[in-house]
Amino acid sequence: MDGELFPRPPARIAPGAVHVPGWLDPPAQSRLLAACRAWARPPAGLRTVRMPSGGEMSVRTVCLGWHWFPYGYARTVVDGDGAPVKPFPPWLGELAREAVARAYGRETRDEAAEPYDIALVNHYEDGARMGMHRDADEKSDAPVVSLSLGDTCVFRFGNTAGRGRPWTDVELRSGDLFVFGGPSRAAYHGVPRTLPGTAPPALGLKGRLNITLRVSGL
Repeated sequence: MDGELFPRPPARIAPGAVHVPGWLDPPAQSRLLAACRAWARPPAGLRTVRMPSGGEMSVRTVCLGWHWFPYGYARTVVDGDGAPVKPFPPWLGELAREAVARAYGRETRDEAAEPYDIALVNHYEDGARMGMHRDADEKSDAPVVSLSLGDTCVFRFGNTAGRGRPWTDVELRSGDLFVFGGPSRAAYHGVPRTLPGTAPPALGLKGRLNITLRVSGL
């Protein structure tokens, strides 16, 4: 947020889990939003995910590189229009490596690390939420990179044993970075609520976008 009365320093939420406020500046946020809008168009565009139980997720999702469906990955939108998944752009992989280096305080990116090859883009409209879950469908334990655009949300970061306490609630604003890996790679996490109308007006986004970058290991 522009004109912060008090700065928001980076914070270690749990071992391997780091929150970096304001990592994306306004121009970078605008560029990423423009890319998300292009990815959301069909074919293989934004969709509502139906769970095996029959319920529908309240967020809408588009995938890059590999298509996620409950609970696996495919090269086509097997639970939608059947189109090939959109490609994962190399610049997103560069952004993910820069994010990990920033969160963990490394001087340089680890170019020898496994390449990031999955992006899940979730759009939260007013009232949307995400239940406690863990990112467990990948074969790699590389850190997960999460970027926020638009409305502020409450991000609940829990533990690796189950969906219950202990957990820590973190306020994620537009431009914030959250990275979790190492001991926290399999931690449960979710979004119990968003705060409608809190997006930066200049961004021109209604709701919240979360861009999650992962290494498939597939």
